[in-house]
Amino acid sequence: FLWEHLVASLQRIFAGVGVAIILGPLVGFAMGMSKPFNTITEPYLNFLRALPPLGYIGLLIVWFGIGDTSKIWLLFLAAFPAIAISTVNGVHGVSQDQINAARALGANRLQVVRGVVMPASLPEVINGIRIALGFAWTTVVAAELNNGIPGIGGLAYLAGQQLNTPLTIACIIVIGITALVLDAIIKWIGVLLVPWKGKA
Repeated sequence: FLWEHLVASLQRIFAGVGVAIILGPLVGFAMGMSKPFNTITEPYLNFLRALPPLGYIGLLIVWFGIGDTSKIWLLFLAAFPAIAISTVNGVHGVSQDQINAARALGANRLQVVRGVVMPASLPEVINGIRIALGFAWTTVVAAELNNGIPGIGGLAYLAGQQLNTPLTIACIIVIGITALVLDAIIKWIGVLLVPWKGKA
């Protein structure tokens, strides 16, 4: 059934993007708070962001086979740079006046990071997750080019090869609607986590 293929793709998305959501902010905060670490890491991150998924999917298949592991790695690599870079931008966008005020009140470095930097940069992190999830979802077809059944991307690719136009259109519609739903969920979570965003 179509919904079973959709669930299979969502499981891969949640696995790959889920790890990126954990590691991306950690790396981003480290880059934002440490200039030497940022100088070393930024070129590799930008290089990874510039690569199209189809450029390294073959290498992942060689390393991890044609099973789910290579697909999850591909989705992780598609999502990770956007989250990390957005986190860096969020950290760099924190007002120095806020940091100085916290230090004047006696806050140490850890307290400044936890009480000022993290809350102030959280909106950018949420935006990065939205962008990353959208990019990873568009990458799902590439991820499922090889042994992608079950999977909505693999089904769409197979239907196209078989010239099954109705099924191809159905897959495209489901992929599009799912993308809208996922984005709406992330926006809703963002409103819950950063209710102060946009308020003076």
